[in-house]
Amino acid sequence: MWSQLSSLLSEKMDALATSDHASVVSMNLFVALLCGCIVIGHLLEENRWMNESITALLIGLSTGVVILLISGGKSSHLLVFSEDLFFIYLLPPIIFNAGFQVKKKQFFRNFITIVLFGAVGTLVSFTIISLGALSIFKKLDIGTLELADYLAIGAIFAATDSVCTLQVLNQDETPLLYSLVFGEGVVNDATSVVLFNAIQSFDLTRIDHRIALQFMGNFLYLFIASTILGAFTGLLSAYIIKKLYFGRHSTDREVALMMLMAYLSYMLAELFYLSGILTVFFCGIVMSHYTWHNVTESSRVTTKHAFATLSFVAEVFLFLYVGMDALDIEKWRFVSDSPGISVAVSSILLGLVMVGRAAFVFPLSWLMNFAKKSQSEKVTFNQQIVIWWAGLMRGAVSMALAYNQFTRSGHTQLRGNAIMITSTISVVLFSTMVFGLLTKPLIMFLLPHPKHFTSCSTVSDVGSPKSYSLPLLEGNQDYEVDVGNGNHEDTTEQRTIVRPSSLRMLLNAPTHTVHHYWRKLEDSFMRPVFGGRGFVPFVPGSPTEQSTNNLVDRT
Repeated sequence: MWSQLSSLLSEKMDALATSDHASVVSMNLFVALLCGCIVIGHLLEENRWMNESITALLIGLSTGVVILLISGGKSSHLLVFSEDLFFIYLLPPIIFNAGFQVKKKQFFRNFITIVLFGAVGTLVSFTIISLGALSIFKKLDIGTLELADYLAIGAIFAATDSVCTLQVLNQDETPLLYSLVFGEGVVNDATSVVLFNAIQSFDLTRIDHRIALQFMGNFLYLFIASTILGAFTGLLSAYIIKKLYFGRHSTDREVALMMLMAYLSYMLAELFYLSGILTVFFCGIVMSHYTWHNVTESSRVTTKHAFATLSFVAEVFLFLYVGMDALDIEKWRFVSDSPGISVAVSSILLGLVMVGRAAFVFPLSWLMNFAKKSQSEKVTFNQQIVIWWAGLMRGAVSMALAYNQFTRSGHTQLRGNAIMITSTISVVLFSTMVFGLLTKPLIMFLLPHPKHFTSCSTVSDVGSPKSYSLPLLEGNQDYEVDVGNGNHEDTTEQRTIVRPSSLRMLLNAPTHTVHHYWRKLEDSFMRPVFGGRGFVPFVPGSPTEQSTNNLVDRT
């Protein structure tokens, strides 16, 4: 008996060792592929057609073909896709860096328009895609889909991925257009995920006006509560670092605390069933405005590049995996007997995406232009086409939501679910490859000023953590320097805002009015309590102290 038990234990240990070694081999290959994506993306930088996203997608497809051939058609990927891996580990650094690097002045100046495009526009697109799928797919033989599935399809394909367009646009040359495309992309992802979660949490077997009201109330609650939680976490990190001032002993603690608090904001949102995307995005904005200015200079440089690097690697990882998983033989086996249906479903979804996008971009742009008086703040028709085009591409968020809805642990045995997964993969591949490659020539044709375009990496060096505060300015000047691009923020406009004296002025210039009162609140309460620009950490022996001593010696 003991011999049988020992032999059984030995066999289990050998199997476990083999499994562990296989995982190590897979991770080695995956890391090597990530390195290859970065190197090849760099070599293709001068091409100005390719970028790391498309490069990773192509390498993933090529690797999937090789693995498929080696395994005899059994498997095409090294890792099993998991929406938990995506939502818990890969998405937070991408969204946080977006908020951390954003130019807050442009973002909040166009905040109402961004929310209209990102929230209201996504609801319009969701409605059109859901109703279109409900009316058309029932006529096709694609298996049994319930009402919740059709609504989930609307949420899945309402989620955009504007990475390729943002890589072509330069926010310093086209600030309004870049701000709208960038801001809408973040709010759109958050709205799509909130919609998707709301659909899964409601009983849709009986729909009445109360269910609809509860749905909208839940939607608004998630939006507002997630934003408040993100801002609160960011302010808490700023207060802790300002009061305890870790930099006088160790800058490592500063950097570690910023990273952990950023991730904590996302996990708290998940804990309280809120939108982690919105929470971590606004946490990034608040941290860049307060916390980042409370740390030492070395910590500022470290955190800025650390967050950008994590975001960059996560994006490349996602596109690489999507490319490999696109050839998963298990899902394509269900549609091998009727490829025409899969092509038809993918084409219909692409058409609905284009129609749903146009249904709100052009009307909302007209409404925004009608409310603006300055020509520089209006969106031209060519720019509207760029905004419409930027939202046609679908990416990892759509993939993750589709896997969540139509698979169980990455696998499916139902024909209808398999068709929806393969159609989602087809739409993501086609939109990223074809629309992504056509983005550069299209924008050059519509906005033919070469100075408006630069070819940049997936992680652009943009935003607020480039805004260093200049100490020792004469008088009460409040001046920012855009370190990344060498541009000065237009703070003259901020200081010359006339105090609003009537309700009419509030309605005519809401942005300036809100900004006026916000500046008063910041100067009287926010900065004295939470720090921020103007709070310069003073560490013995630091570059700040040395530069200050040099200035004192000269005087």
